[in-house]
Amino acid sequence: MLGEKIGGTAGKITSQRVLPNLGGGPKMETSFQASGSILGTDVKETGTYCTMVRPDGTLYGEGQGVMILKDGKMATWTGHGVGTMKKDGTASYRGAVYYQSMPPRWSRLNKVAVVFEYAVDAQGNTRSEFWEWK
Repeated sequence: MLGEKIGGTAGKITSQRVLPNLGGGPKMETSFQASGSILGTDVKETGTYCTMVRPDGTLYGEGQGVMILKDGKMATWTGHGVGTMKKDGTASYRGAVYYQSMPPRWSRLNKVAVVFEYAVDAQGNTRSEFWEWK
């Protein structure tokens, strides 16, 4: 069951590069930095994901990242999702991330999938929203 909205972030693409993709379409590595709030706590996020263009033109991505709280405690995440890209360069993904959290206030995230909506505009601005999936 989809649970409560637990937060969101906004940020900017910091780098991109094309990677070899043996036997498939283009593969792109993208890194970003963002800030926002998760479970009412301000965070700074850094993440990297690789996106492959599938034969039907849709996107599949896998990534990992870290969220750092103001007190220096961290949570890491891994995730995957599917998306689409428009001709103007905007992209939109839907998927799930899985946290490994040290801060006690986030420990409940270690036991659930967190579903997300992620969008990047043509200027490289990112926006994410997260919901707990119980």
